[in-house]
Amino acid sequence: MNRLQGKRALVTGGTSGIGLEAARQFLREGARVAITGKNPATLEAAHKELGADVVAIPSDAGDAAAQKQVADAVKQAFGALDVLFVNAGIADLRPFEQVDEAAFDRSLSIIAKGPYFLIQALLPVFAKPASIVLNGSVNAHIGMPNTSIYGAGKAALISLARTLSGELISRGVRLNVVSAGPISTPLYSKLGLTEDQLKATAASLAQQIPVGRFGTPAEFVSAVVYFASGESAYTVGSELIVDGGMTMA
Repeated sequence: MNRLQGKRALVTGGTSGIGLEAARQFLREGARVAITGKNPATLEAAHKELGADVVAIPSDAGDAAAQKQVADAVKQAFGALDVLFVNAGIADLRPFEQVDEAAFDRSLSIIAKGPYFLIQALLPVFAKPASIVLNGSVNAHIGMPNTSIYGAGKAALISLARTLSGELISRGVRLNVVSAGPISTPLYSKLGLTEDQLKATAASLAQQIPVGRFGTPAEFVSAVVYFASGESAYTVGSELIVDGGMTMA
């Protein structure tokens, strides 16, 4: 506890799943927290659960131009930012031949383009030192069918952690990635599958995980807290894979 005492943190996509759990754990560790969300109803619900002291910022993570407004809101609320957890994402899973330009642009904008310009907009706001944690994915490393645009976006994000680490470390800003295997979040319910299809998909994925189950948001976020805290001050441009052993073969 108190590993983030006095820190000011921003969680993108902080209204459900991993993002909401990150906001909870950051608060428990002593941080002041801001969250972003696109859906007004879920943003309000998360704000109500987390408490009035949390700053709720309406934002479309895929709108590059809007990221300056997020940075302005953070500066107004906190003055400076110690921790950024880039979590907002989308999983548009479909066969390669069914991917059109609109789907490609939407996924890459949310997963990679928006975060790129958010980090850029936050440069004058980051404290020194500051930590950026990116939510990656094992799909950047394994050839799973139907994940071509999702995997490409996450691979771009992981590459960004390395290139920006080299460029921003002189400013006191370090980047690291936590990449997940299957985690039990509402993300899967947004894939447009029937209940039976969801169960079949989950069962199939579980068979590929040596520990035999999906991970929990809390298990994943524990790694995020480590990278956000001073405990990882000597860790820069790295990736920690939290996947129950899915990629160890």
